[in-house]
Amino acid sequence: MTYKQAFEARDLAGRLVLVGVPDPGTTITLPLDEVFGRGGSLKSAWYGDALPSRGFPMLVDQYWLGRLDLDDFVTERIGLGDVAAFDTMKDGSVLRSVAEL
Repeated sequence: MTYKQAFEARDLAGRLVLVGVPDPGTTITLPLDEVFGRGGSLKSAWYGDALPSRGFPMLVDQYWLGRLDLDDFVTERIGLGDVAAFDTMKDGSVLRSVAEL
């Protein structure tokens, strides 16, 4: 697993941050003597470690004020009935899809 490789490759007292969300049930085994012996920290980041209840409304406000350009991230707009859109999201052929009613 990449996380274990990163753990083994980091410098003494370095910080290792897991970014993203692993598949449910994913596990990793690390020898605790190395965790303590190397120092540093192991950390995970969920949504950039933001508090969604506080951060998401702030981001929406910044978007509506024109200070945060999210429109360029939308490569396709689809209807809810366009089931094929789920295939394009799954195969990675679009960056973001927006479902419109």
